[in-house]
Amino acid sequence: MLIVAALGGNALLRRGEPMTAENQRKNVKRAASALAALMEEGHSLVITHGNGPQVGLLALQSAASPEGAFPLDVLGAESAGMIGYMIEQELANLTSQGLFATLLTQVKVDPRDPAFAHPTKPIGPIYDEAAARRLAGERGWMVAPDGDKWRRIVPSPRPLDILEVSVISYLVEHGVVVICTGGGGVPVTARDDGSMIGVEAVIDKDLASSLLARLLKADMLLMLTDVDAVYMGYGTPDARALERVGAAEMSGADFPAGSMGPKVGAAIEFVEATGNPAAIGRLEDAIEIVEGRQGTRFEP
Repeated sequence: MLIVAALGGNALLRRGEPMTAENQRKNVKRAASALAALMEEGHSLVITHGNGPQVGLLALQSAASPEGAFPLDVLGAESAGMIGYMIEQELANLTSQGLFATLLTQVKVDPRDPAFAHPTKPIGPIYDEAAARRLAGERGWMVAPDGDKWRRIVPSPRPLDILEVSVISYLVEHGVVVICTGGGGVPVTARDDGSMIGVEAVIDKDLASSLLARLLKADMLLMLTDVDAVYMGYGTPDARALERVGAAEMSGADFPAGSMGPKVGAAIEFVEATGNPAAIGRLEDAIEIVEGRQGTRFEP
């Protein structure tokens, strides 16, 4: 079975952890163990991943440079290369089954997308409200609550096309485990002459992963994060974990835009376009989620 496995940013760097190379490698090794187990079960994988904490940290470091800051598309490519390198290396260390390649991926967006006027994507470190508002004033950021903390938010336009999909498909057909569309891919738009240029944004990784899975005609879209399932009423006394749900019945449900909302939307889009299942759950439960024994499974 061909599975597009999307690793959430919190699966790679746990909430509140210092963003050190050591912590990231430790978490990537944990993620690689779960992915290697899927490979041992005979599944073919295409791996995507988030980059919110990492690209935000790179943006902070870049802003402190006397030469001036790099734009988010360049920093997104930098973070995708860094994380892909770690995933690729840890997978190769854990299993001799297969070839591995990290591919920087350009994802086309519409420069007129309303998201550019209404940022929603949280990136970078977490702050208390006072610190977040102070930094927003100093740096010209937009900030918003993220759980019980605050973070910088940036535009997250909808992914329309993946420019390297034919290359990814070729590699998959030849038995390569491809790590791609990192951080949702590098956002680009077309100029009037048809040439491409990067834009200041971070694409949602789950929506890009859903698009990738549809283009590759994958058998399953698997979104791995740090929560065991999708919950109705999450964080309330009436919270209820969802097990098997129909994609159509979930299309009107309301989930937070900065966290579970894009995952649910990505699952619905994939299921409705392909008739194949999508699932959301904990990284550690990857095999059980694929087998339908854990997580939330979306079906036609």
